[in-house]
Amino acid sequence: MGVEQAQLEAMELMCAALGKRREEVLRDLSLYAGEQTKQQVGELLQRRLAGEPIAYLIGEWEFYGLTLTVTPQVLIPRPDTELLVERGILAIRDLPQARVLDLCTGSGCVGLALAYNCPNAQVVLADWSEEALEVARQNVLRNQLSDQVSLVRANALETPDRELGDFDLILCNPPYIPRRVVEEELDPSVRDYEPHMALDGGEDGLDFYRAITLHWKWALRPEGKLAFEIGYDQAPAVQKLMEDRGFVQVHSFRDPGNHWRVVEGILEPIQTQGKDE
Repeated sequence: MGVEQAQLEAMELMCAALGKRREEVLRDLSLYAGEQTKQQVGELLQRRLAGEPIAYLIGEWEFYGLTLTVTPQVLIPRPDTELLVERGILAIRDLPQARVLDLCTGSGCVGLALAYNCPNAQVVLADWSEEALEVARQNVLRNQLSDQVSLVRANALETPDRELGDFDLILCNPPYIPRRVVEEELDPSVRDYEPHMALDGGEDGLDFYRAITLHWKWALRPEGKLAFEIGYDQAPAVQKLMEDRGFVQVHSFRDPGNHWRVVEGILEPIQTQGKDE
């Protein structure tokens, strides 16, 4: 970690200990030098030095212009995931109205960012983890998006309930790291602190892609779009899965780091005919 990054993190820890915004601390720094503050900052610093992510220590994180509550029950939003939001915005921006599902929502970061930038969208945040849904619910309220966003508990590995309805767009950042990598190779700051339920994609990392392309295409409207975040080496496998399951115009997109990060495709109209049979 560089000096500048360390200074930024130290300021974030100070703000967390005081329950103050950065500008308040900078304005009145001399008022906040008590022993209790020093002790609180010291405790947070020790946890940070032990590897605990700064986002969990301060309890919030920035993503696509939104400030989101984060807890150890959800993944910390990453800049890489912003590409999934951008692809979603492009997919629906010209529709007068759009119904969007953020599957495996976690903190709600993807669906909330899309809702904030697309007033024409009604967004459903779905996750199997009740703890994650509670964090997402807090973020809906925190960002004043209750008029556009609802929440539902749903298992991405199973066929969706028909009462969920259908969607113009499904966005999904599923667990996609192979189990052995989660258990043996991940950086300790991720492995030891972030929820394995949101990381573990099965033996080869593809369990959720298989299930969602099979079961959740029935939740898409004719010519609806499905877009996934993927691991850097998973584009060929996920692209083939989508093509084999009836998706057309399947394309992969690179993130700013030049890694393949999103695969998306459109469901052929004929594929939706079986949903009511």
